[in-house]
Parts: sequence; C-alpha cells; structure tokens
Amino acid sequence: MLVRGKWKGARWRDKNGQPIDFLAMLRAAKSGRIDRPIFVERKAGANLALRLVAIRKPEKAAEEARRKARRDAQREGYQVSKGTLEAADWVILLTSLPPDDFSTEDVLDLYRLRWRIELGFKRLKSLIGLKGPPGFDERSARPYVLVHLLIILLLEPLVDGLEDSPPVLAAA
Repeated sequence: MLVRGKWKGARWRDKNGQPIDFLAMLRAAKSGRIDRPIFVERKAGANLALRLVAIRKPEKAAEEARRKARRDAQREGYQVSKGTLEAADWVILLTSLPPDDFSTEDVLDLYRLRWRIELGFKRLKSLIGLKGPPGFDERSARPYVLVHLLIILLLEPLVDGLEDSPPVLAAA
C-alpha cells in the first residue's frame, strides 16, 4: 500500500502508543526527509503499523500548496490553520512497504509513477467519456468496462497527436 497522507488525517502514535506531535516531527527534519515507522490508532484493535515517508517540497511547489490551502479555506468559509500551511510544505506518504526492500527513494519513485498512471487514466477517461458502468449488474457492467478499456488501448498511441493538433479554423 502507498497512499498520500495528511498531517491531521489520523491519530498518529509512536511505537509505544504515545501521541506524536506531527508538526514538531516535520520541523525537526532538518534534512527535509522523514522515513520512519509510525502507527495509526484505530477505534478497535491494535494500532496499525505503517511507514511514514515525507519529503519537503521545493519552495515554488510549497508556495502553490499554501496558496491552494488558503483558497480552499476561503471558499469553504473557515480560517486556514498555521499547521495546515506548515504541512503544505511537505509531501506526506504512508506505506506498508518494508524499508529493507524499498528505500526512501524507491517509495518516492513509486509514488511519482503511481501519480503518472492516475493522470493517464484520468486523461483517457475524459477522452472517451468513461464515467462508470450503466448499472450494478455484473453482466452489463463488465462488458461496458472492458469495451472502454479496449478503446483506451486503441486510442493511447493516438492521444498525443490528438491533443497537439492545430485548432480547426472556421470557414470565412
């Protein structure tokens, strides 16, 4: 598992079950990277053991993330917290991948690759208009999805050319 996390997205715990001050942990990372075990408290059962991988964003990307956080807060009608602005400087990832098999750099590379794949699917879905199957019955949903996947496979080599084609000029 590899997912993007939020600084306030869970009840963060250390190996002893003690609460973690997430922002203090970010501030203490002088190298701009964090790779450590972390636990998420669950309502029932033992804490969930995960690995936290975080990297400080470049200044331009961090400023854009802070701007977006301010804009979202204004649109939703609340005051953005200092903590949210501070955490906006970081890409926070949670993974179940073991550090012995996947280095920090490997985890970051996998996340970048995952993001590129998601963007590719989003682009192709908008190109062919795939929103979802027309119902919940597997007998109709399965062929619908498979046909759209086939269309995606057939269109993929042509997508770059279609997106970069010159605009059609209206007849005078």
